[in-house]
Amino acid sequence: MRPVVAVIAPGNMGAAIARRLTEHGVKVVTTLVGRGAASVARAGAAGMTDVPLDRLAEAEIVLSILPPAHALSFAEQMAPLLAATKHKPVFVDCNAVSPETVRGIGAVIAATGTPFIDAGIIGPAPKPGQRSPHFYASGDSAPRLQRLTQYGLEVRVLDGPIGAASALKMCYAGINKGVAAIAAAMILAASRAGATGALYQEMSESLPGLLESLRRQVPDMLPKAYRWVAEMQEIAAFAGEDAAAHDIFVGFSALFDHIARDVAGKKCESAALTGFFQPRS
Repeated sequence: MRPVVAVIAPGNMGAAIARRLTEHGVKVVTTLVGRGAASVARAGAAGMTDVPLDRLAEAEIVLSILPPAHALSFAEQMAPLLAATKHKPVFVDCNAVSPETVRGIGAVIAATGTPFIDAGIIGPAPKPGQRSPHFYASGDSAPRLQRLTQYGLEVRVLDGPIGAASALKMCYAGINKGVAAIAAAMILAASRAGATGALYQEMSESLPGLLESLRRQVPDMLPKAYRWVAEMQEIAAFAGEDAAAHDIFVGFSALFDHIARDVAGKKCESAALTGFFQPRS
């Protein structure tokens, strides 16, 4: 029998994961209380069923896919509902949070008697016909997430405790999104100095592979920058024993916050970032 899966929330990634599951015949529930029109539209397009918050606990698997800043508060919101029900779903935190944060979330959920899985999603939101991103899972209950491999998701179980999957996510995101941050910072510096043309020419000759990768990565980052602010803070906390690494990611967080404000406002710097990659005569 196919499981009922709760996906919170129908953002870009959550809705895409939900659509993949519904394409494979899985009933996916969510709650749309307080969500905006765009979220409601994404949920509808993904085939998700809207239910009250307390009905989420009736699912067999709960996938928490949220901005990092909301991960703990959602777990705290769900805790009394999970404690009150005899039916205990598997609660899977799929958010880009540090191992320390996910262990705190796990403690909140474990206190209700609910099985908990630490998961990290690596890869873009899936589109129809494309492969699923990788779900890395850790903790004693992690093998239970593998059930979703039958329904279009790619799950990889790590031999490690709660925190192992989040550590992997932090490392991968730190490299991948850190490269985007460095590139954005230097492109903006070149723009201020009047050196964009020369920088583009030099990169096209000496770093053509990197330039082509950044051509997709930097413009794709702009509408997501607001979500990466808290994620960089989580990575800074993860790297906290290394003071230099901590400060680097605090700086990246500030950079993404600045870019997000520009995207929502005057769009001057976002125009400079996209303009850098425009065809040149």
